[in-house]
Amino acid sequence: LVLLAAYVGYVGLGAAVLQALERPAEVQAARRLLQERWELLANHTCLQGPALQRLVQGIIQAYKSGITLQGNSTSLGRWDYSGSFFFSISAITTIGYGNLSPSTAVGRIFCIVFALFGIPLNLVLLNEIGQLMLLGVQHCARRLEEVFHWQNKASLLMKTCALVTGLLLFLLLPPLLFSDKEGWSYEEGFYYSFITLSTIGFGDYVIGMNPDRTYPRWYKNVISLWILFGMAWLALVIKFCINLLE
Repeated sequence: LVLLAAYVGYVGLGAAVLQALERPAEVQAARRLLQERWELLANHTCLQGPALQRLVQGIIQAYKSGITLQGNSTSLGRWDYSGSFFFSISAITTIGYGNLSPSTAVGRIFCIVFALFGIPLNLVLLNEIGQLMLLGVQHCARRLEEVFHWQNKASLLMKTCALVTGLLLFLLLPPLLFSDKEGWSYEEGFYYSFITLSTIGFGDYVIGMNPDRTYPRWYKNVISLWILFGMAWLALVIKFCINLLE
């Protein structure tokens, strides 16, 4: 009962803080959108409200499918092989950004079957990667104990090194790459890194989706490997936090 109360209280506190931080911006954005709509209709009297609404809905639906307007043409590419590979990774890792999803009935059925077997396969692989990371840390700790005759210090030192190395490789350095390839700020890149590796996957930031940028072929493949190993590392960190809480 105490644990349940702490859980509900923690979520409730988070909700209150987020409401205080985000609600004013939401209200302001809604007012600005309505003002721009009325200004557009007033300045272009040939436009009709229902027709404009249908166009907006069509643009939103097309964007969800990965189609964007570029002048008099449209841009495709979210469902090419690299985009489909990245979607497959996001599906079986349960990140589920939500910015892209199958639009055909056959595609949705396949996605269900694919995820049904892919999620356990992904969990097994992540567990094996995590175990290898732990074995590596333990092996290095034993070597330090043998060479320098340290006891508890060697284990603490190696765990600290593993934590710092993981922070650099998976959270602190990737935002620099995202700043270069996506044009995001460092804070946005760091936010994307944690939201992705923790499998929260809001979908507000997703790599390789800007039609105005040209991405190298290796980009999404490297990010897929980063996600795989980064999730294994962060799972170990979260497991350590669970042990502390328990």
